[in-house]
Amino acid sequence: MVGFVSFTLSSCNWGPARIKQPAISPSGAGAAAVAQYDKNGDGVISGDELNASPALKAALPRLDTNKDGGVGGDEIAERVNAWKAMRTALASVRCQVTLDGRPLPGAQVVFEPEPFLGDQVKRATGVTNQFGDAAPTIAPEDKPDPKLPGGVYFGLYKVRISKQTSGRETIPARYNTDTILGQEVSYDDPAIKGNNMAFALKSGG
Repeated sequence: MVGFVSFTLSSCNWGPARIKQPAISPSGAGAAAVAQYDKNGDGVISGDELNASPALKAALPRLDTNKDGGVGGDEIAERVNAWKAMRTALASVRCQVTLDGRPLPGAQVVFEPEPFLGDQVKRATGVTNQFGDAAPTIAPEDKPDPKLPGGVYFGLYKVRISKQTSGRETIPARYNTDTILGQEVSYDDPAIKGNNMAFALKSGG
């Protein structure tokens, strides 16, 4: 189940207080993303450049507001502002992982935030159960408050899925070290909103 919770804390003097979202500079994130991924210098992350950022590629339908097939710094800034407007601190996220059509148990799922979002957006991790389900969450020390349940910050993530057997990685590199998997965590992402986030891995080429 996927849920979105605006957490509050009690205060003796001021009453309930909303847990703050991670501080992300919209313009700074846009500029940093273009500097990192725009290799031809045209100011737009597009074409093969998007392959270097599975997160941007996965979120393209919501990022590409001018419908030119790419992502500019202003569009990333606009998206960050959209997350801020949702006024949600953490999202509880559940995903299913399959390998060749079968549930993959015992796999580590890592949601690795894009560096251009800044250091306040923390990575989230989880391990799949016997049904291939995982609920990635930030580490306890990264919670806004230790009394809060876990979850994932709104943002853009590379997703890395791995499973070690006898010290050997059993999942193809395209899903971990050289991942092609990306995910946006936000209220209006279809996989989040529809509670149907799934990663269908294949062992072959």
